[in-house]
Amino acid sequence: MVEPSPVRIVPEQGELSAVARDLRFHPSTTESPSALTRGQVEAFNREGYIKGLRVFDEEEIAAHRRYLDELLARVLAAGGDSYSIMTAHLKYAPVYDLLTHPRIVAYVKDLLGENVIGWGSHYFCKLPRDARVVAWHQDAIYWPLTPSKTVTIWLAVDDSDVGNGCMRFIPGSHRRGPLPHLPSTGGENNVLDHTAVDPEAFGRPADDELRAGEISLHSDLLLHGSGPNNSGRRRCGLTLRYCAAEVRAHLGWHRKGVVVSGEDAARHWADPPRPGGDETV
Repeated sequence: MVEPSPVRIVPEQGELSAVARDLRFHPSTTESPSALTRGQVEAFNREGYIKGLRVFDEEEIAAHRRYLDELLARVLAAGGDSYSIMTAHLKYAPVYDLLTHPRIVAYVKDLLGENVIGWGSHYFCKLPRDARVVAWHQDAIYWPLTPSKTVTIWLAVDDSDVGNGCMRFIPGSHRRGPLPHLPSTGGENNVLDHTAVDPEAFGRPADDELRAGEISLHSDLLLHGSGPNNSGRRRCGLTLRYCAAEVRAHLGWHRKGVVVSGEDAARHWADPPRPGGDETV
């Protein structure tokens, strides 16, 4: 059995310290959204997230779940674990298809504007009775991106609820800027490797319960995390990361970015093609 280890999704802190970044929250200025309502855009600016949006029906999400079942089995057989399928859009065509899916991109455009880059994709699969947690954290302070104009889609591949360790948010915490984090200790059983300091001082947590095929969206500065899966059910979600095309990526992260809407006028992002082969869902 492969011993699980923290998932490194961020550069070393010494590398990041050399990158000048604007880590302020930049609210959406969209006045005429097409997929969201104006009230939902206002709620995102105020609370830092939107949840419970239906994107795929039961048949569509069941097809992707079958694909994920097969992919996860291959990854586990090769010595990986259920959290190690990262930057998946560069390797697996069905994930690229989700990153660029027009129904998903439409929601993102209503928050980031017409010109959008999709740059990240990561499955977070909590297997039944998985005691590991995702500790409270902010994404933006560990990403070599500037300015802080990134939105994460969390697509529920399985039903996600309190019983199987759904994601949790601290509403409004994104408006406080970057908060202190410390390296995680072994006793925390954290999937990641850093933990926010005293997170619940910034508000009462809200549960991000989703049915399979629904999504939530959250700001890169929102404090979020999730507890253990104490149930006999799997809880898998796919995170899809997007930013405004004006955002600049350092430390080679520009190679991950796909133009999913509009244009990248400066041609900063690599815009890799869909992975080869005929793999579809």
